[in-house]
Amino acid sequence: MYFDSALNINGTSAGILFITPTKDKLCFLWIHFLASNNAAEYEACLHGLRIAVELGVKRLMVYGDSALVINQLNKDWSYSSEKMDAYCAEIRKLEGKFYSIEYHHVVRDQNQPADPLSKIGSSRAVVLPGVFVQDLLAPSIIEEKVVEEIPPAEHLILAVPSPVADWREQFIKYLTSANVPTDKTKTEHLIHQSKHCVLADGNLMRKSAKEGILQKCITQDEGGKAIS
Repeated sequence: MYFDSALNINGTSAGILFITPTKDKLCFLWIHFLASNNAAEYEACLHGLRIAVELGVKRLMVYGDSALVINQLNKDWSYSSEKMDAYCAEIRKLEGKFYSIEYHHVVRDQNQPADPLSKIGSSRAVVLPGVFVQDLLAPSIIEEKVVEEIPPAEHLILAVPSPVADWREQFIKYLTSANVPTDKTKTEHLIHQSKHCVLADGNLMRKSAKEGILQKCITQDEGGKAIS
């Protein structure tokens, strides 16, 4: 399965191509809501998996040119936002319906099967015969909104705020002594996020994935002072 998305001033769309031993299946998605490039890529991948499940596919090779989507699904990169986390969680629910599923990153030049499909909607071109068209009227995920209940005035208690915990401590403990949280999910996220972290002279540094530049990690208080 190949997937791709396209965004421009005319709109957002995505293309999905299934290559099977018998017959190729083409699907074009109209995305009728505001979506970032990453969200559109995730929508294409997620919708493609849903189609594969409906077709009864049990073994699937997934190809996409979105490094973020493929690396997050392979657990090589940490989640960039709660929305991407939600998309990834939806895909995880579908993975159990396959005997095997693999995600492979390809450069854009090698994603030609899905690229022309994805540009049909963004360029408002005519949909070719044999292409199955579906409309996405709303995002496939529901972002949870935390509503904080305010207690009655007579129950309010004035308290001195406690100091903000240093977020770097868990990374330093893990890098120095492999100390991890008891929660399995938190442990998994910590391990993935620590892949790009190193210790230099006792300071926690983050190494950029592309340039390899070391950036010093600071506390929230230090960040606030730097901005002000």
